[in-house]
Amino acid sequence: MRGAVIHAPGDVRFETLDDPKILHPTDAIIRTAVSCVCGSDLWPYRGLEPIGDPHPMGHEYVGFVEEVGSEVNAVKPGQFVVGSFATSDNTCANCRNGFQSNCLHREFMSTCQADYVRIPNAQGTLVATDQVPDEELWPSLLAVSDVMGTGWWAADAAEVKPGSTAVVVGDGAVGLSAVIAAKEMGAERIIAMSRHESRQKLAREFGATHIVTERGDEGIARIKDLTDGIGADAVLECVGTAQALQQARHSARPGGNVGFVGVPHEVAIDGQELFFSHVGLRGGPAPVRRYLPDLIDHVLTGRINPGKVFDLTLPLDQVAEGYQAMDERRAIKALLKP
Repeated sequence: MRGAVIHAPGDVRFETLDDPKILHPTDAIIRTAVSCVCGSDLWPYRGLEPIGDPHPMGHEYVGFVEEVGSEVNAVKPGQFVVGSFATSDNTCANCRNGFQSNCLHREFMSTCQADYVRIPNAQGTLVATDQVPDEELWPSLLAVSDVMGTGWWAADAAEVKPGSTAVVVGDGAVGLSAVIAAKEMGAERIIAMSRHESRQKLAREFGATHIVTERGDEGIARIKDLTDGIGADAVLECVGTAQALQQARHSARPGGNVGFVGVPHEVAIDGQELFFSHVGLRGGPAPVRRYLPDLIDHVLTGRINPGKVFDLTLPLDQVAEGYQAMDERRAIKALLKP
């Protein structure tokens, strides 16, 4: 098969790789329908995470089941399935508590920008649709496998409630998906922090009521201005930098909550400051599997259309251009078609 391999910062290649095989009775093999480049893939691409030896890339996927292991009966060959970037058996204590991304048998996906993918823990990870969805819905279902599920987790972790004011820090695919989630959870005011006109437009289409272009202390001051000097009820941090998390924490009101879902890089939290702020923090890798059935239904019934975050579509063999376009902010998110 063919797939993306990262060799060094800025160096992603499309190469011939070994076909995946069933290694454990809990595995499945899927043929990729569409995959994509994630904003978190840019951390190693930019040299901000170690790469080590050349290795495959990609953790978002939808596709068709080709083969299943002997212990997999929840899905069968020929079905269209959606999964998660973190696999789970969906039966352990952590899974039963709703944190499948902390499954005791978790494996993180990392080979999905390819023609075929082996899915560990397939029984608990994959969710099949009743029939093969129209191809125009594939991008939104792909978004559900990560960025939409992660945006939903940001809103859930921040405890967005009907009538509340929510702030979204970050205008990438996760941040834009978080706007959708905040609207679906009933936020009355949704303030998107964005400096990019095309992303502001999409944020408004998804439900943002206000746009704040300032960052840092100026951005915090603007949020306070919009909330009578108090701060927001819920803040959804979707970036992962120290500045973004600080901006998120200081934009929340006392008693408010921050859902932080951007993978942290060089982030440190002052315990004294947090203690006296009365701001709650919750985050981590999104338990996408918890939300998959509902989010798939939201997409199939036309209630949400997170696939609009894909503003660049490329054949899989041009995956390197997808990375470059996102790195240069020429694209929000690149969709890859095998």
